[in-house]
Amino acid sequence: MADHVLPSTAPVEWSLLPATAATGAEGELTIGGVAVQALTQEFGTPLFIYDEAHLRARCREAVEAFGPEVAYASKAFLCTAMAKLAHEEGMRIDVSTAGELHVALAAGVPGSRLVLHGNNKSVEELTMALDAGVGRIIIDSTDEIDRLEALAAERKVTISVWIRITPGVHAHTHAFISTGQEDSKFGFSVNSGAAQAAVVRLNGSSQLDLVGIHAHLGSQVFDLDNFAEAAKVVGEFFAPLGLHELCLGGGLGEAYVNGEYTQSLAKWAQATRSALRAVGVSPDVEVSAEPGRSIVARAGVTAYTVGTIKDLPELRTYVSVDGGMSDNPRPVLYGSGYETLLARSPKADRPRTIRLVGKHCESGDVLVTEGSVPDDLAIGDVLVTPVTGAYGYSMASNYNKVPRPAVVFVANGKARLVVRREQLSDLLTLDVG
Repeated sequence: MADHVLPSTAPVEWSLLPATAATGAEGELTIGGVAVQALTQEFGTPLFIYDEAHLRARCREAVEAFGPEVAYASKAFLCTAMAKLAHEEGMRIDVSTAGELHVALAAGVPGSRLVLHGNNKSVEELTMALDAGVGRIIIDSTDEIDRLEALAAERKVTISVWIRITPGVHAHTHAFISTGQEDSKFGFSVNSGAAQAAVVRLNGSSQLDLVGIHAHLGSQVFDLDNFAEAAKVVGEFFAPLGLHELCLGGGLGEAYVNGEYTQSLAKWAQATRSALRAVGVSPDVEVSAEPGRSIVARAGVTAYTVGTIKDLPELRTYVSVDGGMSDNPRPVLYGSGYETLLARSPKADRPRTIRLVGKHCESGDVLVTEGSVPDDLAIGDVLVTPVTGAYGYSMASNYNKVPRPAVVFVANGKARLVVRREQLSDLLTLDVG
């Protein structure tokens, strides 16, 4: 998660690009058999481009690593096309709001293949989940137990639930995306006894059927020992309960800049299962996970058009593009680092150091603090930031009333628009003044 303070002047490592990334006849960047520059001419910029083959391959890897109950964490990136794709490839889908639930259902995903999270689910959201037949509801608080028991009694049904516990493990990641530590808004603490108290209450409930336990360490975690440590704590709590479903959440880190290394989904699953077996969790237990970033991050890139190049002698060079913090707030929120490359020459050396900034009226609207580009960078060039498939579009905003970008999926030499670009007229849709 460290900021990319010492930029690499070498070309962007190809491993950061989507699986089908290649170079065309003139050295230009292609994804899914389509030239990125041709995509920007057709769909405009900024533009999110997803490699559909990459998405499908990662979904299949997740199912192979964890089994058919593994869930795609839709907060990373969700539209109906993505929900359909994950479902087609055998994944469940993890939703955490009425909005995410609505999109998944609109995509045709059966409620039974959905998992509902959230630390403050409303009665309306719980009712919507019950109406849709959501497969698992993950209880996050005693207040939620009260709400669900009341709804179950009203409907005269029994609801299958998990409870989310906090293992008290500090992941080596940014504080804002660390969730497994004791001081967290999520779940029931193991160390304080709150988790055990919740189990006792649910075991005595005639409306709620406790069938599993859920835990989540945090996001962008590279060290498999962190996952093993969390699995040990969770496993020790879980083993005596006699339950058959255990989910260890998501959080596997993805490489964003040259020199970073990404662990495989298979190794993550192996490390988790080994730690669970060591503390007595039965091999018959259904162990699942909820990868999100590791499914979509590297599958996506963002293409921008360079609009202004401003040299400040003896200070720095600012390169401004037609997007910014409204389509990628991660650098502002977490100090996240990214690489930059030119669509027309993705394998070129990058000796020129720049600061890549957006068009918003904020000095903090920085996409890459210390970026590298070829010497011949020019106004009008299409500049690409790779590994933007997760938490880019899903966190996008209309700050400064900037319309959100379009999203395209590319595969087998063809592109399909899956989310259209917002128009200025869309900005007035909700305005009733």
